[in-house]
Amino acid sequence: MALPAQNDGWDLVIGPPKGWFDLHWQDLWRYRDLIGLFVRRDFVASYKQTILGPLWHIIQPLLTTLMFTMVFGRIAGLPTDGVPQFVFYMAGTTIWGYFANCLTRTSNTFIANAGIFGKVYFPRMVVPVSVVMSQLIAFSIQFAFFLCVYGLYAAKGAGLQPNWAMALLPLLLVLMAGLGLGFGVIISSLTTKYRDLQVLVGFGVQLWMYATPVIYPLSTMPERYRWIIVANPLTAIVETFRYGFFGTGVFSWPYLGYSAGFTAALLLLGMAIFNRVERTFMDTV
Repeated sequence: MALPAQNDGWDLVIGPPKGWFDLHWQDLWRYRDLIGLFVRRDFVASYKQTILGPLWHIIQPLLTTLMFTMVFGRIAGLPTDGVPQFVFYMAGTTIWGYFANCLTRTSNTFIANAGIFGKVYFPRMVVPVSVVMSQLIAFSIQFAFFLCVYGLYAAKGAGLQPNWAMALLPLLLVLMAGLGLGFGVIISSLTTKYRDLQVLVGFGVQLWMYATPVIYPLSTMPERYRWIIVANPLTAIVETFRYGFFGTGVFSWPYLGYSAGFTAALLLLGMAIFNRVERTFMDTV
C-alpha cells in the first residue's frame, strides 16, 4: 500500500497493509486512470477475436430467455404473476446476469493476474473493481435490449404496470455490484490456497440462481419455505426490479434494507480478507 512519504526525501513509500482493515480507500481514486484502462481491457479483450463481438451480450440473454420460456414456462408451466412469460424471464435473466458475471470474473483475480501482481505495484483492489465496472457496460447493452422487448409488449397491451420503483434501479445495481464484488474477492482470496473453489464457482452460481426468484416469482413460494428464499440477499433485488417494471411481485423496504445491510457487511469483510491475503499470496498462488 502507498504510505505517506517520510522526511527522508522519498516521494512515495510502498509497504504492506498493517492490519485487516487497513484498506486505503483513497488509493482507488488515485489510480482511477488505471481502473479505466483495465475496464477497457476487460471489455475489449472479451470479444476481440470473435465474429459477432458485443452482439453476444444480446445473444446470450436472448437464448437463455427462450430456453427458460420453453422449459419453465411452457413445459413446467410455472406461473409468472400474469406477466408475459418471455419478458418475465428476460427481466430475471438481465438483472441476475450482472451479478453472476461480477462474481465469476472477480473470483479468479489473484490467479488470473499473478503475472502482473508479481512485477509492478498498484492497489490490487483495482482489478476486481474494474471488472465490476466493465460488466456494467455489458449490463447496459442487455438492459437496452430488455427495454426494447419491454416496449414491444407494452405497445401490444400486455398489461405491464411500470411504477416509481423503476427509479431504484441505480440502487439495485450498486447492491448487485457489491454482492458480486464481496463474494468474488472472498473466493479469489481463498483460491490462492484452495484451488477447488475455482471448480465450484460456476456450479455454485448456477445452483444459486434456482434459490433466487429468477425463473419464478416469490409470491408463488409456500409460506413455510418463503423465509429461505427471502434470506437470500438477491431475492429483494430481483423482486424490486420486477415490481418496478411490471407492478407485480413482492416489494418490501425491510427486505431491501436487509439486502443493503448484508451487502455492506459482506463487502467490508471481503475487502478485509483480500487485504490480508494480498501480502502473501505470491508465495502460494
